[in-house]
Amino acid sequence: MLLLSSEDEVKKREAGLRIIRSEISKNGRNSLYDLTGLGGGFPIKKEDMEILETYVGPAIFKERLEELGKIHLGGEKILAFNRTTAGILATILALVKKGDEVVHYLQKSPSHPATPRSIKLVGGTYKEFDNIDEFHISEKTSLVMITGSTMDHDIIEKEDFVKVVEIAKSRGIPVFVDDASGARLRTIIYKQPRALDMGADIVITSTYKLMNGPRGGIMAGSKELIQKIKSKAYEFGLEAQPPIIAGMVRALEDFTPEKMLQGFEKKKDIYQALKKEFNNITETPTGIMLTAEGLMDELHKRNIKTNLSNQDVACIFAMLLLRDFKIVTIAALGMPGCSPTIRIDLASKDAEGINDEFIMNSWMETFDNLTKIINNVTECEKVLYD
Repeated sequence: MLLLSSEDEVKKREAGLRIIRSEISKNGRNSLYDLTGLGGGFPIKKEDMEILETYVGPAIFKERLEELGKIHLGGEKILAFNRTTAGILATILALVKKGDEVVHYLQKSPSHPATPRSIKLVGGTYKEFDNIDEFHISEKTSLVMITGSTMDHDIIEKEDFVKVVEIAKSRGIPVFVDDASGARLRTIIYKQPRALDMGADIVITSTYKLMNGPRGGIMAGSKELIQKIKSKAYEFGLEAQPPIIAGMVRALEDFTPEKMLQGFEKKKDIYQALKKEFNNITETPTGIMLTAEGLMDELHKRNIKTNLSNQDVACIFAMLLLRDFKIVTIAALGMPGCSPTIRIDLASKDAEGINDEFIMNSWMETFDNLTKIINNVTECEKVLYD
């Protein structure tokens, strides 16, 4: 194995950033294709720049964020965070005590690592379910969590969502929904109701996932719970700062579902073409993906053996795709603990400047290049870290 720790994942990410920096300095931003679906943006206006001050900024933008956040998520109150993970941490700090249990339901395990890590910080215990028939809560449970869309865009079934909420409500336990990308994927592509409209008490979404906003999180929910969570956010500096709030407001103002619907349509031809060569490739709501396990299986089918881990192989593939074809995927640039699945999201802004043939050829050539170096540890390390 080559990726043995979070430190190794950070080194890999930094190598990817060096490639991006070099490419842009030589050929400009348009030579790079961020197909992560997490590209985000910072669409503030010129006049916003003059009021991005510590106290003036929130005073100006907070009311508009309340208005737009309620349209997007519903609820009584809106709270902005510097990251979605910060919102998860603040919620755990506010609602979970030492010895309490948090029970989490999602379509497919594992959850985002921010959840179990936050629970561990407060001394709580954690149970995770991805089978609705096995889902249950104990006497120690103080919070029930739901993930609307997993890191690999597995979408929760509406019926399962409602059932989890009903079980929690029967015991008087609040329901917190991590709807980072699900707030848009579930509602726009799958026509599900908003999380709060299905009985959840709190929901948080990312403002850079499948929308052109800064890397931050917007939470919505009841006044009482939001106030408790806000206190913890302020205590630990987890709240969004004025420039982030301004970027969120402008991103929400600009948001339309068209790009996601275009990605939903555009993926079909690419999926059908690559499926002929890669049996393990699957569709996502707005693109295609190949899991680390699926990529390893593709190698085995071609009688190519390796001592590297599934994660190693997937991340090497992602780094080759970035190095040789300037296509950015999460497996190359993601934070420690992120999914190593290779995912192409065609709702990404950069997808507009790239054609199907380029994506398919890049994928095929990258796989061929992977097979040539897979048993050369020195060359693999060079790809990951150099």
